[in-house]
Amino acid sequence: MMSNDDAMLSVEELVDYCQTQARLLWGRVETLGEETDEMLAEIDEEIADARTQLEEHSTEDRAEPPVPMMADEIGDIEALESELEEKQAIIKAKQARRSAFQDLASAYVDLAEELAANVDDVEESLSRIVSFEHEFDAPAYFEDRQTLLEAAGGSGTNDER
Repeated sequence: MMSNDDAMLSVEELVDYCQTQARLLWGRVETLGEETDEMLAEIDEEIADARTQLEEHSTEDRAEPPVPMMADEIGDIEALESELEEKQAIIKAKQARRSAFQDLASAYVDLAEELAANVDDVEESLSRIVSFEHEFDAPAYFEDRQTLLEAAGGSGTNDER
């Protein structure tokens, strides 16, 4: 499994690789969190706008007998409801992705600590990283970066993210 290029690696460099992968994943976790926060703020704003419109409609009706909502007003409310449901589904998906990225980042940190503390052999370290990346389907998490698993020819085409 080890090529001439691998002979130049050290356990410390492989530990650094795991730590770098973890940092990249934590960056993605942060980005997903920011995107989710932005969408939640949009939802809050849209709900506040809808409440204001409903309150205005309700206030207008108090002076006179209640006037039923017009079809276009009902349509607007239904469209808003549909839009909010869609955004909530997107947020839920982003939160699930964020959680998956967090889990993999933590697992890389744990692997780095394990390798640093207990493994002196470069080939064993490399083998453990490749097995780890295969088990966790790590290539699916890195769009612009080749994993050791991919470099070793073990799998991972980055088709699904």
